[in-house]
Amino acid sequence: MDSIKPEDSRKSRETFKEFLTQQGLRVTNQRTAIFDAAFNQEEHFTAEDLLDFSREIDRSVSRATVYRTLPILTEGGLLKEIDVGRDYKFYLANRGQKTEQAQVICQDCEKIFEIEAPFMEWYARSVAQKVGLEPVSQRLQVHAHCIRLKEDGICPNSDS
Repeated sequence: MDSIKPEDSRKSRETFKEFLTQQGLRVTNQRTAIFDAAFNQEEHFTAEDLLDFSREIDRSVSRATVYRTLPILTEGGLLKEIDVGRDYKFYLANRGQKTEQAQVICQDCEKIFEIEAPFMEWYARSVAQKVGLEPVSQRLQVHAHCIRLKEDGICPNSDS
């Protein structure tokens, strides 16, 4: 995964502040800490992970503020929300990827891999046009088992 560039972080932070203002919401220290914590993650994270990361920046960040801020960040296009069929969602900072991304999810360790899938835009357009529609969004997820886990008993992607 690409490392975080300081200029991308600054631009995204300004976009977040502008979006808050447009929505009639205040730019608070807690919301800024949540943004910074989310944008500084290189891996996918859950809302509860984000709460922990945010509290490392500002101990006053509340769970409620995290859960209220996540929809603001996704609606503003700063975070991607990824539903893998669990009772919680994963998030990833949107760093302006130009090509569509597919997700490959390891069902053994829950790691999510973002894979460039430039064909997705063409495919969505082709399929939707067949029924007279225009695509708004699409998603491709592949759920898989770790080959190394099966062979060696160890998943190389697992944190444990």
